[in-house]
Amino acid sequence: MTEILGWTCSGILLTTLAMQIHKQAKERTTEGVSKLLFVGQLLTSIGFTIYSYLVGNWVFVFTNFMLTITSVIGIYFYVRYSDQ
Repeated sequence: MTEILGWTCSGILLTTLAMQIHKQAKERTTEGVSKLLFVGQLLTSIGFTIYSYLVGNWVFVFTNFMLTITSVIGIYFYVRYSDQ
């Protein structure tokens, strides 16, 4: 079960990053970062934090928890400034 959680989260993260790269390549710009990037990062960070805890890796627990906080901050600023 723990391996499945880890690989699933890894897949979500890589998929969201690939989608963002595709969008930027297609539009030839770095403007307009997708909201899905932040949502995907948030979901995978939470999943990786749980996974790291289940396997007892406290370095990754801390790191992924901090990435979760970063995702929440990114979503906050995305929502706050999306109307401008």
